[in-house]
Amino acid sequence: MIDRLQIRRLGAAARNKRTVGGGSFHSASGITTPATASTSSSSGNSLTPQQHSLSNQHQNQHSHLRSSQQQVNTFTFNPSPGSSPGNGLGTCQDVASTLNSPTNIVNSGSGSGGGGSTVFGMQQQIGGSSVGPTTVISSQTATNAHNNGAGSTVCPVGGVGGGLNILGGIGGLGGGTATAGMGICGGISSTVGSAAITGVPPIGLGIATGIGNKIMLGRKQSLKGGEPFLADYGPEESLNESADIEWVNKLWVRRLMRLCALVSLTSVSLNTPKTFERHPSLQYITFVSDTAVTVLFTAEMIAKMHIRGVLHGEVPYLKDHWCQFDASMVSFLWVSIILQIFEVLEIVPKFSYLSIMRAPRPLIMIRFLRVFLKFSMPKSRINQIFKRSSQQIYNVTLFFLFFMSLYGLLGVQFFGELKNHCVMNNTEYDLLGRPMLTINSLAIPDTFCSMDPDSGYQCSPGMRCMKMDFLSGYVIGFNGFEDIATSIFTVYQAASQEGWVFIMYRAIDSLPAWRAAFYFSTMIFFLAWLVKNVFIAVITETFNEIRVQFQQMWGARGHIQKTAASQILSGNDSGWRLVTIDDNKHGGLAPETCHAILRSPYFRMLVMTVILANGIVTATMAFKHDGRPRHVFYEKYYYIEVAFTCLLDLETLFKIYCLGWRGYYKHSIHKFELLLAAGTSLHIVPLFYLSGLTYFQVLRVVRLIKASPMLEGFVYKIFGPGKKLGSLIIFTMCLLIISSSISMQLFCFLCDFTKFESFPEAFMSMFQILTQEAWVEVMDETMIRTSKTLTPLVAVYFILYHLFVTLIVLSLFVAVILDNLELDEDIKKLKQLKFREQSAEIKETLPFRLRIFEKFPDSPQMTILHRIPNDFILPKVRESFMKHFVIELETDDPSLVENCKRPMSECWESNVVFRKQKPVRIMNKTAKVRAAGSSLRKLAITHIINDSNNQRLMLGDSAMLPVVGTKGGLKSQGTITHSKPWRVDQKKFGSRSIRRSVRSGSIKLKQTYEHLMENGDIAAAPRANSGRARPHDLDIKLLQAKRQQAEMRRNQREEDLRENHPFFDTPLFLVPRESRFRKICQKIVHARYDARLKDPLTGKERKVQYKSLHNFLGLVTYLDWVMIFATTLSCISMMFETPSYRLMNHPTLQIAEYGFVIFMSLELAMKILADGLFFTPKAYIKDVAAALDVFIYVVSTSFLCWMPHNIPTSSAAQLLMILRCVRPLRIFTLVPHMRKVVYELCRGFKEILLVSTLLILLMFIFASYGVQLYGGRLARCNDPTILHREDCVGVFMRRVFVTKMKLTPGPDESYPAMLVPRVWANPRRFNFDNIGDAMLTLFEVLSFKGWLDVRDVLIKAVGPIHAIYIHIYIFLGCMIGLTLFVGVVIANYSENKGTALLTVDQRRWCDLKKRLKIAQPLHLPPRPDGRKIRAFTYDITQHIIFKRVIAVVVLINSMLLSITWIKGEVHTERLVIVSAVLTFVFVIEVVMKNIAFTPRGYWQSRRNRYDLLVTVAGVIWIILQTILRNDLSYFFGFMVVILRFFTITGKHTTLKMLMLTVGVSVCKSFFIIFGMFLLVFFYALAGTILFGTVKYGEGIGRRANFGSPVTGVAMLFRIVTGEDWNKIMHDCMVQPPYCTLGENYWETDCGNFTASLIYFCTFYVIITYIVLNLLVAIIMENFSLFYSNEEDALLSYADIRNFQNTWNIVDIHQRGVIPVRRVKFILRLLKGRLECDPQKDRLLFKYMCYELDKLHNGEDVTFHDVINMLSYRSVDIRKALQLEELLAREEFEYLVEEEVAKMTIRTWLEGCLKKIRAQNASKQQNSLIAGLRATNEQPVMRPNVQDDKAASGVIDKSAISTISGAVAGTCPPTSDAFSPTLSSTENDEKDASSSGIALPHSDVHASSVRHVMAVGKRNYVLNRSDSTGSSAGRKFLAPTSSDPQQRSTLSDKERLHISSQQRKKNSMTTLPHVAQLASVALHGYGDHHQHRHGTLSSPSAMMSQLIGGSGKLLPFNNQANAVYEVHDWWQEQVLCTQTSDGEA
Repeated sequence: MIDRLQIRRLGAAARNKRTVGGGSFHSASGITTPATASTSSSSGNSLTPQQHSLSNQHQNQHSHLRSSQQQVNTFTFNPSPGSSPGNGLGTCQDVASTLNSPTNIVNSGSGSGGGGSTVFGMQQQIGGSSVGPTTVISSQTATNAHNNGAGSTVCPVGGVGGGLNILGGIGGLGGGTATAGMGICGGISSTVGSAAITGVPPIGLGIATGIGNKIMLGRKQSLKGGEPFLADYGPEESLNESADIEWVNKLWVRRLMRLCALVSLTSVSLNTPKTFERHPSLQYITFVSDTAVTVLFTAEMIAKMHIRGVLHGEVPYLKDHWCQFDASMVSFLWVSIILQIFEVLEIVPKFSYLSIMRAPRPLIMIRFLRVFLKFSMPKSRINQIFKRSSQQIYNVTLFFLFFMSLYGLLGVQFFGELKNHCVMNNTEYDLLGRPMLTINSLAIPDTFCSMDPDSGYQCSPGMRCMKMDFLSGYVIGFNGFEDIATSIFTVYQAASQEGWVFIMYRAIDSLPAWRAAFYFSTMIFFLAWLVKNVFIAVITETFNEIRVQFQQMWGARGHIQKTAASQILSGNDSGWRLVTIDDNKHGGLAPETCHAILRSPYFRMLVMTVILANGIVTATMAFKHDGRPRHVFYEKYYYIEVAFTCLLDLETLFKIYCLGWRGYYKHSIHKFELLLAAGTSLHIVPLFYLSGLTYFQVLRVVRLIKASPMLEGFVYKIFGPGKKLGSLIIFTMCLLIISSSISMQLFCFLCDFTKFESFPEAFMSMFQILTQEAWVEVMDETMIRTSKTLTPLVAVYFILYHLFVTLIVLSLFVAVILDNLELDEDIKKLKQLKFREQSAEIKETLPFRLRIFEKFPDSPQMTILHRIPNDFILPKVRESFMKHFVIELETDDPSLVENCKRPMSECWESNVVFRKQKPVRIMNKTAKVRAAGSSLRKLAITHIINDSNNQRLMLGDSAMLPVVGTKGGLKSQGTITHSKPWRVDQKKFGSRSIRRSVRSGSIKLKQTYEHLMENGDIAAAPRANSGRARPHDLDIKLLQAKRQQAEMRRNQREEDLRENHPFFDTPLFLVPRESRFRKICQKIVHARYDARLKDPLTGKERKVQYKSLHNFLGLVTYLDWVMIFATTLSCISMMFETPSYRLMNHPTLQIAEYGFVIFMSLELAMKILADGLFFTPKAYIKDVAAALDVFIYVVSTSFLCWMPHNIPTSSAAQLLMILRCVRPLRIFTLVPHMRKVVYELCRGFKEILLVSTLLILLMFIFASYGVQLYGGRLARCNDPTILHREDCVGVFMRRVFVTKMKLTPGPDESYPAMLVPRVWANPRRFNFDNIGDAMLTLFEVLSFKGWLDVRDVLIKAVGPIHAIYIHIYIFLGCMIGLTLFVGVVIANYSENKGTALLTVDQRRWCDLKKRLKIAQPLHLPPRPDGRKIRAFTYDITQHIIFKRVIAVVVLINSMLLSITWIKGEVHTERLVIVSAVLTFVFVIEVVMKNIAFTPRGYWQSRRNRYDLLVTVAGVIWIILQTILRNDLSYFFGFMVVILRFFTITGKHTTLKMLMLTVGVSVCKSFFIIFGMFLLVFFYALAGTILFGTVKYGEGIGRRANFGSPVTGVAMLFRIVTGEDWNKIMHDCMVQPPYCTLGENYWETDCGNFTASLIYFCTFYVIITYIVLNLLVAIIMENFSLFYSNEEDALLSYADIRNFQNTWNIVDIHQRGVIPVRRVKFILRLLKGRLECDPQKDRLLFKYMCYELDKLHNGEDVTFHDVINMLSYRSVDIRKALQLEELLAREEFEYLVEEEVAKMTIRTWLEGCLKKIRAQNASKQQNSLIAGLRATNEQPVMRPNVQDDKAASGVIDKSAISTISGAVAGTCPPTSDAFSPTLSSTENDEKDASSSGIALPHSDVHASSVRHVMAVGKRNYVLNRSDSTGSSAGRKFLAPTSSDPQQRSTLSDKERLHISSQQRKKNSMTTLPHVAQLASVALHGYGDHHQHRHGTLSSPSAMMSQLIGGSGKLLPFNNQANAVYEVHDWWQEQVLCTQTSDGEA
């Protein structure tokens, strides 16, 4: 399809009569490179490359156009047509293809020519450039490629030329300048080693952008071949742009059509009966505009059909989705017009339901927006994103539905019909015996009641409880629990946290209270908090994915520059360079002094002060209602405002004068200032003062953000990348407009229903649903007015809209903000490093409380040692001791030292650092030393220290002491030095030799002293030279060393203080340091439960049952457990304290109080005596937690001593009581996990403060505006009929609210009313009379509460236009402000967890590790093949149909609950019988599984146990039901079914994963939830004291009050969900004269204004904004863990499942462990990503076997051992692992490879020996060499050896590898396990070679050889650290089938062919030298026997021979490599044999 269009497009443009040749070039490599095209044209059209055909030949119009498919290995690019004079399309492509380089950069330039249309730079570069990893063409194929090196340039005249060059060098360039415009030519090409950027631009300006784009695009992923580069979701334009037949495709026509779409939307928004009533003329205007628009759209549709054909043709009209959409819109337009004609002619009534037919029309807006939906991504990728995100959203919705139906079913059974109301006893009945209810029959207010006298609410006397099931839902309301549909509807409402409390109170009144409390609290927790937040997690996760993969969506995230660019790129013939623009050039006329003033900080400070003063002064404006006119209150402010405005206008003029207009205007901040200046200047015109222009004046405050750099940075971070937030806000607005318009058309026919009668009302209603405030009301009102059949549809419509808007749109805001807070992938790695450095720098200094001791003089205490030093375990010599001797030495006579030096030092010298010497008996000699000269003394001490250090070295202690005045031996840093450290220059030699040289020291030392010996040398050369060596690798070991040194220094300072200050570390300066009493106290304080999970000897974890319980017991010390218990008891006793039942008057309550204080006294005494109070290292008071403890203790003790009996309100005694309520928070300090949660929250407080500051600023701006505009204007009379203040006197009858039910008064009755005095006052809960009240109002609105009242009052008092104010505020404050809170809390959490700095790959690796930890072996026994019956049953139970049938039966069983089971009803009996039958089905299932699996096998699975439990319960229920048949048995029955319903989750994989997510989140967040409960409890206790007796009001009532801590907790739980919290707050603020004061706090019914304000606001902020968002953070963390997509995960669930199944086959006894020898079977059986073919990947296979073999030294391996090893081998460890783990893993893999190579050669040698022995049995005296020579001559050589130098690019042929090559040719492999597979990579050959040339002496028999080898084997045990594991070894392994790079370049056959050729070649080239080499080796071996200490001459001799013999063979690099390899190997062999001799 697109091919044809391409042809047509080219044909059309070829009218220019320019001939354009088609260039194509072919490469024989078989790899197709897509051609990219990027055009820049004045029209802005984009050229889309062809999609399907790879080769199109385009010729001139005169020749025949044809499109032909050619063979795959060609690729083409299509040059564009030439430029027409008006509209130039010039395109040029240059493609650089490189060899042996990971990147292939395809670069396309762009330019345009023609009359006057010039495009600077490369504006549209992003659309058409692709850079990324592509396949590497092997050099063999490269030689055959066509067009080799030819620069083929195909460019139209006046365009741009680009050179082309395929030799891997530097891409050639050609440049042709445009006739009128300018041509730019740039090429980026990648050379073999590094990238070179060259460019020859004719002019420097405007080019930087193009290159910038090119370089930026370098990071993005390459697009797969053949995909179009620009997919837009409005393809209709690009499809038609070149069809030159019709007017349809002209640009102006397309723009006109967009305009028509807007006009159509506007007219449909005005098209309602009410709007026409208000403005009759609109009826005709809309009709005319609709007709015009429809005619235009129809014409366009017909034209397109004509061009394309309707159903037949190239691109038929009706087969294109967009065209189908357009056609449907046209049809709706026609329907709408015909309908309007009928309405005008009054054939159709005015309010007709036919107007619903207009509802789809607003979707035409999509036509307008379609233009903006262009993504620079291939369509397939976009579809993939949509598919994945929709899949995830579908899954989560399914999960949501599961919980909804669960709670729906529970609700039906728990509550049933809640329709019992209290009615008057005198209610009359009609003829049918139904009560005639009127509104006056009900209680005021209407109350629910219970028929059961033992539970619920009992009606007051004179009333009775009546069930109102005779009233329809239209009267009673639609929520309830009578059937499953209504129940789910109610559950959804409650889950939206709107109105749920009233449903709960209704249930509490009607039924036992526990049901409602349990049901609603769990529902809020699971549905509203957990499941809904999973939506945020899904969307954020998907968003992250999109961001990482396609940064093109928003472009690369640059930093916003605060100033204009001071540097630009300019280029000339030599290349690019940065040129700094001269800063001193000013456009202004001002002298230099003015500039100095402008730049000075004082000037800025002055401006900021003026703005601040302006804000503060304006904020003092206040209005009073005392009869004075309003203008009196702001007259003075007018003149002040004029003064401020003049000052700031002068500032603006001064800046313009200094910088000049141009220089001023180019800064965006100046544009803002200018706008403010203009706006405020208009504002002070008296006519406009305090009008809408006040906005400009209040917005000045925003400039204060510039005053704080931290805040400014934060704002830039969030709002800087404005594209995302901007597009999201526009998207939300469009969504609101379209949905409002649709809803208006759906419901505007409902008579007298204001909510949707015109567009503004509809918009406000839909916005109200978005904010969730009273959204249920909108839905209910609409449902009541529609007919019975439509009601469910209306409910579904609103619920779907609400679900979409609240979950998905709001989650998108969170996702975008999180995304802005997220770092770029590259920055993350840097940050990781920085973070490591910071963590390494441990404070060397001691805390201040300990440093005080340094101020006092030293007074050390001496002790005598009665034992000689070698009796001590670790002889430590302290520096403080040395200082007395060593430091004096420098002053002594140097000549004396010189004389004494030689002989004495020899006698003291300890010669080997590593070898333990016999220690000198120091005690005997010290006396002499002191008497002797100073030099002797110095030597003695030096020796003591050396000796001490050496001993400790052997014992692995790291605290080294520097030796003063010595040069050798030890460096000051404490690192061991070699006299001649032999290191190799990294550049000259391969990285491998360095790695080896590090390991040359003794192994013992290596382990102990790793951090010191290798100051980063290991990492200095990363293993595989991966093009870019990572320079930061070498920091790691350095950092570790640094950290240890800092720790050592700190410990040393502490030790010095301890030695020199007797009072150091003595608690309270009284208890002696080592006293027995103190030790006893310490034992008591520090004693804790030791679970002994680790074996004390081996250090391995032991298998312990109930491990978590053991860990729980060991969580804190015994003393802390006691205190937790005591505190909990005390808190429980506090729960019983109420204003009427007080502590002072009841001794029972005092018991716990005394107990708590006594316990706490003892605890504090113990801890202080054990560890000291403040001036000791482990002091008790060293952090805030301990301070809080002491505070709680002081408060409790003082209150207990005082125990006042009179406590007036707001007195000190009441304050003390409130402080006493802090006691529950003591648990925070006792439990370490809780402390951690608080600590992490506080650590991230900076960002939370910044967000709060921003929100307060926003509130201040809006509050200031509100005060100036609405202050004093909102008051009105409470009698709505009176409008003027002077008339508002006397009394009137006020109607009383009774019920929400739609009941009316009966005949001769009126509504209940009461006599009320008229009052002129502000609205009850808010006003804008001063800044404080305005801020409070806006703070309440910020929580979405009460904003509807503000809106309605504003509309009524000051006019409808002012509703915009509150809408804008809500949108900014709530959508952005609150989601910002969510974002910041989540970001902080992940930063504290350390996940924020991980790159995507690293995070996935962490997730994978966690996932593998959770994975368990399948508890599914294998199929019992021997037993026929069991096997048959097994097959049935495992069959998918069986499983599905069971699932369906479970669902049917659950559906039986959709009607309430009531005792004695017919339907219930039937349902019970069905349920019993189904239970038998489950019994049969259990029996079958028991037969198939055997009971033991069945019991192993947890799911089976659960099934069994439920089934047994079901059987018990059937028995109970037959015997009892009472309420209990029914209750038991439906609970069994509910439990059964849960088994569904196990049967559906997605549900299972999400259940896991939620389950783990609940466990993880246990401490957070517990912490939240403690906070709520603290607030409840305080609330009981403050507001326990407050009189009932709007929010506080019979059910909701602070009467006792228990009701207080319930009330606060309600506030957490935000339910009417502001009403409760205002009720608690009640002051006289509306209440009565009393002497004591329990005698008054007044509230407390300030206390209420502080109490509720802090509670709401802490709990709702911070703690609840932590839950979201935890869910997000676990969500990514469980719910990973198959493509993302490093190992998908399918792979893990596959492994579990394979393990299940091998582990027949289901023990979870298997013998090591069986691992081979598992590896062979695996499929998928874990597959390892022992034939192709023999080496990898061996490595894996060996790794597991060495893991537990050949013992059994567990399930997790194997899967962990496989996971390391299946990921790319360079990307996935963090640095420390990566280094450890690489080291480990290296050792494995080395060992495997040794074993391979060992086995081979043994094979050879056997063969030799067999052959030469007769002539035994023959030497081994003769034998080898003989065997070498046997194979027959083939002459046809090709020159594969090129093919084997990476192969290094070192001399030693030749041996193995040669020998491999001769000796057959002997054992399957270790057959030598010599792969074609250098490293394997080296491994093989370096480790095994220990050719034995001729005399020595084979047995001794075997002995040596066995010893070698035994000697080297692999040490495995915890962090080991991974697969960077990729580059060293044989090319595996799983390795994409290898797979792409060489097929398996080729690879085998190459390696075999290589082997032959090796064997040929090295035959002559084998004898020499072998003799050299023997010489070395003999040599070694002579010299015990292994002189290292032999390897060098060997090398000289080697190099002498084969000089040509080895380049220098390899020689050196080989030298060091052999040297290392030799040392290791020496070590081996030494130890073996020792053992012998």
